Amino acid sequence: MSQMSKIVRTISNIIFPFVMIFGLYVIAHGHLTPGGGFQGGAVAASGCALLIVAYGSTWIFDRIKVSKLSTFESIGALGFIGVAFLGLILGGVFFKNFLVGSNIIFGNIPQTLSTNSDFNTAGALPLMNFAVGVKVIAGLFVIVLIMAYASCTKEWKK
Repeated sequence: MSQMSKIVRTISNIIFPFVMIFGLYVIAHGHLTPGGGFQGGAVAASGCALLIVAYGSTWIFDRIKVSKLSTFESIGALGFIGVAFLGLILGGVFFKNFLVGSNIIFGNIPQTLSTNSDFNTAGALPLMNFAVGVKVIAGLFVIVLIMAYASCTKEWKK
């Protein structure tokens, strides 16, 4: 797949940071609004797919290695399971929201929804959302890269 016109590449360069920021926003605010790790990861991965469309698959393959994306996907999975085990260790229950009602990170947060601090922190849920977001970004981008590999020229595959 060859590069698109200069206009498409310029617009992609302008839009890409905003798509990534919006994807991270959806990940970060998934406990307050509709969205979360998967939805935000899909938005961010679509921003990465935008670069493949604009610059072509050979340009992307020269800059991004699938092994690095595999490492990020593994980090996301291990982060999610790590937060789940922290709930088991600190709260006695697998996937327990161990940050609510404790003073580990945010100070003394009450367990009731009586204050804004309880509503805004959401305990360990944002940590889980970020782990899922990293996994989804890397996983979906690998899928898009594999599909783009089929459109590569024969010279690059050698």
